[in-house]
Amino acid sequence: MKRTRFDFPNAQGDSLAGLLEMPDEGDYTAMALFAHCFTCGKDSAAASRIARHLVGQGIAVLRFDFTGLGSSDGEFANSNFSSNIEDLLAAAAWLETHHSGPRLLIGHSLGGAAVLAAAEQIDTVEAVATIAAPSTATHVRHLFAADREEIERAGFARVDLAGRPFTVKAQFLADLERWNSADHIGNLRKALLIFHSPVDELVGVDEAAAIYQAARHPKSFISLDNADHMLSRGEDGEYVANVLVAWAARYL
Repeated sequence: MKRTRFDFPNAQGDSLAGLLEMPDEGDYTAMALFAHCFTCGKDSAAASRIARHLVGQGIAVLRFDFTGLGSSDGEFANSNFSSNIEDLLAAAAWLETHHSGPRLLIGHSLGGAAVLAAAEQIDTVEAVATIAAPSTATHVRHLFAADREEIERAGFARVDLAGRPFTVKAQFLADLERWNSADHIGNLRKALLIFHSPVDELVGVDEAAAIYQAARHPKSFISLDNADHMLSRGEDGEYVANVLVAWAARYL
C-alpha cells in the first residue's frame, strides 16, 4: 500500500497528524475516515489492523490523531468531545480538497460516538460503522468519578486514564453533558453498522442496543463474540474489516 503522513489544521489552527493509506495502484472504491478510541491514537493496534485490511480490499483510509494526542499539536486539556467532532470535520474537509470526500466513517469506542455525531455534517458520507462505541459521550464520565470533586473545585485535575496521566478541565466534563442524549442518531440518515462484543469490559453491549434503537434503517448489528474492547487480537480486527467491506459494498 501507499502510505502518506502529513499535517492538516483543525478549527483552532492546531496541526493534526494524519496518515493516509491507499492501494498501491492508486485506485480505490471509496475513501474512509477512521476515528480512534479515547486517549488512544491513529497508530493503535485496532486502527492499524483494520485500516490495513480495508486498504487491501480497495478502500483508502485516513486516520489521524485527535488534538493533543499522538503526534498532533494542541493540548489535550483544552480538547473535548465537541472538538473531536470538529477535528473529524477538518479531516473530511482536507480529504475532499486533496482527494475525495469520505464516503465511510469508522469510529472505535468514543471515536464511534464522535462519528455518529459528525456524520450528518459531512455530505459525502453514505455509511457509518461503530466499533465498541457508547451511545452517548457521557458514558466516559465514570472515568473521572474519583477526581470529579477536585476538577469542579480547582477547575482541573491530573487524571489517570489507561495508565497515563492527563490534565482534565471542568470544561471537558461540561461538554460531555451537552452530549448526554442519543437523539441525534435518529437524524443520521446514513447506513449504519454496529460492531460490539457481548463481553466488552469497558463499554457494555447495552450501549450497542441503545445505538441500534435510536437509529433508523438501514442498520445492522454484528456481534464480536469473545473480542475485548481494544480488539487486541489480530483476528478480531481482520474480521471487522472483512465484514465491513462486504456490508459497505451494498451502500458505496
